[in-house]
Amino acid sequence: MVITMDQVKELREKTGISIMQCRKALEDSSGDMDKAIILLQKRGAETAAKKAERTLKSSRISSYIHGGGTVGVLIELCSESDFVSKHEDFQKLAYEIAMQIAATNPIYVKKEDINEEEKKKVLDALADEVKDKPEAMREKILNGKLDAFFKEKILIEQEYIKDPSITINILIQNAIQKFGEKIEIARFVRFTSAK
Repeated sequence: MVITMDQVKELREKTGISIMQCRKALEDSSGDMDKAIILLQKRGAETAAKKAERTLKSSRISSYIHGGGTVGVLIELCSESDFVSKHEDFQKLAYEIAMQIAATNPIYVKKEDINEEEKKKVLDALADEVKDKPEAMREKILNGKLDAFFKEKILIEQEYIKDPSITINILIQNAIQKFGEKIEIARFVRFTSAK
C-alpha cells in the first residue's frame, strides 16, 4: 500500500511524533491510522523503558493559571539536556500537564509516591467490602480496589483531558520518543484561591 504525505501529516498532528516514525508506523500497519497510533504508543513505551536509567540533568518550571486566577499550578518537568528543556514543544508539554493538574487536582505524580501509611488507611477502610469474599480472593480484590481508589489521584495514570484515549504517562512516552531523551515529572504544586 502506498502511504500518502497527507496520511503521515494527519498521524503527526495526532501524535506529535516525527515524520519518519509516523511514516514507518503507517507502513507497518498497512495505512491503518488506529493501528499506527497503537504501534507508536507501543514503541514510545519501549523507548521510555530503554531510557529509564538515564540521568536527568535539566528541567523546566512551567505554570498555568485558570479561572481568572482562582487555580494555579507550578510544575517541574525534567529532561536529560537543556537543549530539550528549552525546546518550544517541551515547554508546551509542561504547560499541557500543568493544565491537566489544574483541571483534575491529582495528589501524586506516580504510584510509588503513595506512602505505606496512606495505603494502609485505604486498605483498612476497604476491608469491610471484601470480608464476605473467599480468603484466597480478598487480597487480589483489595489490591484492585486500592488501584481504583488511587487512579484519579495519580497524575501519570490519569486520562489526558484533551484526549481521553491516552494517559499522561503515554503523553510523556510520546514526548520521549519524539525528543529521544528521558522525560519525567519531578514535582508539582496546585494552588486554589481562598474564598
